[in-house]
Amino acid sequence: MASPSGSPQEAFQAVTHLIFDMDGLLLDTERLYTIAYQEICQRFGKTYTWDVKSLAMGKTALEGAEVIREALDLPLTKEELLHESRIRQEKLFPAAALMPGVERLIRHLHRHQVPMAVATSSSRASFEIKTAHHADFFRLFHHVVLGDDPDVKAGKPQPDLFFTCARRFSPPPPLEKCLVFEDAPNGVRAALTAGMQVIMIPDENLNKDLRRGATLVLQSMADF
Repeated sequence: MASPSGSPQEAFQAVTHLIFDMDGLLLDTERLYTIAYQEICQRFGKTYTWDVKSLAMGKTALEGAEVIREALDLPLTKEELLHESRIRQEKLFPAAALMPGVERLIRHLHRHQVPMAVATSSSRASFEIKTAHHADFFRLFHHVVLGDDPDVKAGKPQPDLFFTCARRFSPPPPLEKCLVFEDAPNGVRAALTAGMQVIMIPDENLNKDLRRGATLVLQSMADF
């Protein structure tokens, strides 16, 4: 595993279980979200910037739509914005590819019987579209917890998603023994609030000030 730049590897505490975000971390879907929302925003003379996107990343779909609507003062309700975005996403998401280094790492961890799970804010319907061509890959994980799971009462940056994900390992590990992989500031905050360590693999466009707080920041999964 790569050492954090400018900090000792001893900053990591020993962990036993791994939890992965999905969008922009395992799957190259954040780029597709940007395409969909930018098409909508352009109709109203607005620009879907990375400053706006970073506020919405990691949130549930409806919460994210509300953030975007408010930030850009769009003349749509959050429900209307979400509906329009989903029409576009249904055409884009089936083509989503795995992020660089992801398949090699996950298959390596699976061969070594490291307990792994996915914790994503995506709904069941969205998850099914995004993973349609990656069913075998996602079967490598012990379980997947989705944003519309009834046990998840609040989305990121609240820690509910990670609490639920940890509980579903058999047996459940202590929270401090879980290491989370995230690309979004809201996800990093949620993991830290849950008492877990977190590796952040942000998009190169994300403001560097929003990368603070993670236990370790890497450029890609291939660096782990």
